[in-house]
Amino acid sequence: MAIATSAGGLHGASVVLAGLGPGLSVPVLLVQHLDPHHRTVIAQVLSRRVRLPVKLAEQDERARPGTVYIAPPDRHLLMSEDGVLTLSDSAAVHFVRPSADLLFESVAAAYGPRVVACVLTGSGRDGASGVEAVKAHGGTVIVQDPLTAEFSGMPQAAVGTGAMDFVLPLEEIAAVIRGLVEDKRQ
Repeated sequence: MAIATSAGGLHGASVVLAGLGPGLSVPVLLVQHLDPHHRTVIAQVLSRRVRLPVKLAEQDERARPGTVYIAPPDRHLLMSEDGVLTLSDSAAVHFVRPSADLLFESVAAAYGPRVVACVLTGSGRDGASGVEAVKAHGGTVIVQDPLTAEFSGMPQAAVGTGAMDFVLPLEEIAAVIRGLVEDKRQ
Protein backbone atom coordinates (compact mmCIF):
# COMPACT_ATOMS: atom_id res chain seq x y z
CA MET A 1 0.00 0.00 0.00
CA ALA A 2 1.47 3.34 -1.06
CA ILE A 3 0.06 6.80 -0.28
CA ALA A 4 1.18 10.16 -1.64
CA THR A 5 0.29 13.61 -0.41
CA SER A 6 1.66 17.12 -0.15
CA ALA A 7 -0.01 20.38 0.88
CA GLY A 8 -2.79 19.62 3.38
CA GLY A 9 -1.47 16.08 3.65
CA LEU A 10 -1.09 15.75 7.40
CA HIS A 11 -4.86 15.93 7.84
CA GLY A 12 -5.53 13.72 4.81
CA ALA A 13 -3.02 11.06 5.84
CA SER A 14 -4.35 11.14 9.41
CA VAL A 15 -7.92 10.47 8.27
CA VAL A 16 -6.95 7.61 5.94
CA LEU A 17 -4.47 5.95 8.31
CA ALA A 18 -6.81 6.24 11.31
CA GLY A 19 -9.51 4.55 9.25
CA LEU A 20 -7.29 1.59 8.39
CA GLY A 21 -7.20 0.48 12.01
CA PRO A 22 -4.86 -2.07 13.59
CA GLY A 23 -4.18 -5.49 12.11
CA LEU A 24 -3.57 -4.32 8.54
CA SER A 25 -2.01 -7.19 6.59
CA VAL A 26 0.34 -5.04 4.46
CA PRO A 27 2.89 -2.29 5.12
CA VAL A 28 1.94 1.30 4.24
CA LEU A 29 4.52 3.50 2.51
CA LEU A 30 3.84 7.23 2.70
CA VAL A 31 5.37 10.04 0.70
CA GLN A 32 4.57 13.43 2.19
CA HIS A 33 6.43 16.38 0.71
CA LEU A 34 8.44 17.82 3.61
CA ASP A 35 10.82 20.75 3.99
CA PRO A 36 14.29 19.24 3.55
CA HIS A 37 15.89 21.91 5.73
CA HIS A 38 13.99 21.15 8.94
CA ARG A 39 13.79 18.14 11.22
CA THR A 40 10.40 16.49 10.79
CA VAL A 41 8.00 15.38 13.49
CA ILE A 42 5.41 13.89 11.13
CA ALA A 43 5.92 10.35 12.46
CA GLN A 44 5.32 11.50 16.04
CA VAL A 45 2.25 13.53 15.07
CA LEU A 46 0.71 10.67 13.08
CA SER A 47 1.53 8.20 15.87
CA ARG A 48 -0.74 10.18 18.18
CA ARG A 49 -3.57 10.15 15.64
CA VAL A 50 -3.59 6.55 14.33
CA ARG A 51 -3.52 3.05 15.80
CA LEU A 52 -0.83 1.71 13.45
CA PRO A 53 2.90 1.98 14.28
CA VAL A 54 4.35 4.95 12.37
CA LYS A 55 8.04 5.65 11.71
CA LEU A 56 10.45 7.28 9.31
CA ALA A 57 11.71 4.68 6.86
CA GLU A 58 15.32 3.52 7.19
CA GLN A 59 17.75 2.29 4.56
CA ASP A 60 17.64 -1.52 4.03
CA GLU A 61 14.79 -1.91 6.52
CA ARG A 62 12.39 -4.80 5.90
CA ALA A 63 8.82 -3.47 5.75
CA ARG A 64 6.44 -5.16 8.19
CA PRO A 65 2.68 -5.53 7.74
CA GLY A 66 0.60 -3.03 9.67
CA THR A 67 3.40 -0.46 9.95
CA VAL A 68 3.45 2.97 8.28
CA TYR A 69 6.82 3.96 6.78
CA ILE A 70 7.27 7.63 5.93
CA ALA A 71 9.85 8.84 3.42
CA PRO A 72 12.35 11.00 5.31
CA PRO A 73 12.80 14.61 4.16
CA ASP A 74 14.89 14.93 0.99
CA ARG A 75 15.00 11.14 0.32
CA HIS A 76 13.07 9.09 -2.22
CA LEU A 77 11.47 5.96 -0.74
CA LEU A 78 11.54 2.79 -2.84
CA MET A 79 10.60 -0.81 -2.13
CA SER A 80 11.97 -4.01 -3.63
CA GLU A 81 10.01 -7.20 -4.28
CA ASP A 82 11.53 -8.80 -1.18
CA GLY A 83 10.03 -6.02 0.98
CA VAL A 84 13.26 -4.13 1.64
CA LEU A 85 13.12 -0.33 1.73
CA THR A 86 15.67 1.83 -0.03
CA LEU A 87 16.27 5.54 0.47
CA SER A 88 17.72 7.47 -2.43
CA ASP A 89 19.03 10.98 -2.88
CA SER A 90 18.81 10.78 -6.68
CA ALA A 91 17.54 13.86 -8.52
CA ALA A 92 14.25 15.47 -7.55
CA VAL A 93 11.25 14.55 -9.72
CA HIS A 94 8.89 17.45 -10.55
CA PHE A 95 11.02 19.50 -8.15
CA VAL A 96 10.33 17.23 -5.18
CA ARG A 97 12.22 14.64 -3.19
CA PRO A 98 10.68 12.37 -1.96
CA SER A 99 8.71 11.62 -5.12
CA ALA A 100 5.36 9.84 -5.22
CA ASP A 101 6.08 8.88 -8.82
CA LEU A 102 9.23 6.97 -7.87
CA LEU A 103 7.53 5.26 -4.91
CA PHE A 104 4.55 4.19 -7.03
CA GLU A 105 6.80 2.98 -9.86
CA SER A 106 8.92 0.89 -7.47
CA VAL A 107 5.96 -0.82 -5.77
CA ALA A 108 4.25 -1.38 -9.14
CA ALA A 109 7.35 -3.10 -10.53
CA ALA A 110 7.78 -5.18 -7.37
CA TYR A 111 4.19 -6.18 -6.61
CA GLY A 112 2.16 -5.66 -9.81
CA PRO A 113 -1.55 -6.37 -9.36
CA ARG A 114 -1.26 -6.58 -5.54
CA VAL A 115 -0.49 -2.85 -5.25
CA VAL A 116 -2.97 -0.29 -3.98
CA ALA A 117 -1.80 3.29 -4.57
CA CYS A 118 -3.57 6.35 -3.23
CA VAL A 119 -3.14 10.04 -4.10
CA LEU A 120 -4.40 12.56 -1.55
CA THR A 121 -4.45 16.36 -1.34
CA GLY A 122 -1.44 18.28 -2.64
CA SER A 123 -0.23 20.84 -5.12
CA GLY A 124 1.67 19.99 -8.27
CA ARG A 125 1.67 16.85 -10.45
CA ASP A 126 3.64 14.37 -8.36
CA GLY A 127 2.03 10.94 -8.46
CA ALA A 128 0.41 11.23 -11.90
CA SER A 129 2.98 9.19 -13.85
CA GLY A 130 3.28 6.85 -10.87
CA VAL A 131 -0.42 5.96 -10.95
CA GLU A 132 -0.04 5.16 -14.64
CA ALA A 133 2.74 2.71 -13.74
CA VAL A 134 0.59 1.12 -11.03
CA LYS A 135 -2.30 0.73 -13.48
CA ALA A 136 0.02 -0.64 -16.22
CA HIS A 137 1.16 -3.36 -13.78
CA GLY A 138 -2.44 -4.28 -12.88
CA GLY A 139 -2.60 -2.48 -9.53
CA THR A 140 -5.45 -0.43 -8.10
CA VAL A 141 -5.45 3.37 -7.91
CA ILE A 142 -7.51 5.45 -5.48
CA VAL A 143 -7.59 9.24 -5.75
CA GLN A 144 -9.11 11.70 -3.32
CA ASP A 145 -11.91 13.57 -5.05
CA PRO A 146 -10.26 16.86 -6.11
CA LEU A 147 -13.43 18.71 -5.08
CA THR A 148 -12.93 17.56 -1.47
CA ALA A 149 -9.14 18.00 -1.38
CA GLU A 150 -7.66 20.96 0.46
CA PHE A 151 -5.26 21.32 -2.50
CA SER A 152 -6.52 19.77 -5.74
CA GLY A 153 -3.34 19.74 -7.88
CA MET A 154 -2.08 16.22 -7.19
CA PRO A 155 -5.51 14.55 -7.18
CA GLN A 156 -6.55 16.42 -10.35
CA ALA A 157 -3.33 15.41 -12.14
CA ALA A 158 -3.90 11.76 -11.14
CA VAL A 159 -7.53 11.86 -12.32
CA GLY A 160 -6.35 13.48 -15.55
CA THR A 161 -4.34 10.36 -16.42
CA GLY A 162 -7.51 8.25 -16.52
CA ALA A 163 -5.58 5.58 -14.58
CA MET A 164 -7.73 5.68 -11.46
CA ASP A 165 -10.15 3.03 -10.25
CA PHE A 166 -11.81 5.09 -7.51
CA VAL A 167 -12.26 8.83 -6.98
CA LEU A 168 -13.57 9.22 -3.43
CA PRO A 169 -14.13 11.75 -0.68
CA LEU A 170 -11.39 11.53 1.95
CA GLU A 171 -13.65 9.91 4.56
CA GLU A 172 -14.47 6.93 2.28
CA ILE A 173 -10.94 6.00 1.23
CA ALA A 174 -9.87 3.88 4.23
CA ALA A 175 -12.84 1.51 3.98
CA VAL A 176 -12.15 0.90 0.29
CA ILE A 177 -8.44 0.31 1.00
CA ARG A 178 -9.28 -2.23 3.73
CA GLY A 179 -11.60 -4.08 1.36
CA LEU A 180 -9.04 -4.10 -1.45
CA VAL A 181 -6.20 -5.26 0.78
CA GLU A 182 -8.26 -8.19 2.02
CA ASP A 183 -9.38 -9.08 -1.53
CA LYS A 184 -5.81 -8.95 -2.88
CA ARG A 185 -4.48 -11.00 0.05
CA GLN A 186 -6.87 -13.83 -0.72
